[in-house]
Amino acid sequence: MKRLLAVLAVAGASAGCGPVKSTSHLLDAEVQIQAARTAGAEKLAPYEWTAANLYIHKAREEVSFSDYQAGVDFSVKASRFATEARERALTVANESVDNAESSTSLPPPPSP
Repeated sequence: MKRLLAVLAVAGASAGCGPVKSTSHLLDAEVQIQAARTAGAEKLAPYEWTAANLYIHKAREEVSFSDYQAGVDFSVKASRFATEARERALTVANESVDNAESSTSLPPPPSP
């Protein structure tokens, strides 16, 4: 009897982890998406930006149907694409600044 109670207690405790884990991953992905937005990923990394937003939308949908593992999986993908979008946006922005600086530099003075 004690063994059955122990098994039921463990099963009950582990059943409550799904919503907590999925919520944690959703929040992490949302933070990454906000960081990508701040970096200008909407315009500078549109593929990664769109993928991140579609995956976070799907993750929320799956969690709303209580499919927590699918929600976690889609949240992880959203976070990964948001991170890629942020990195690509920063890279593109830095390259455009470098190109602008090199095109506006003054030519060397003529030799006498």
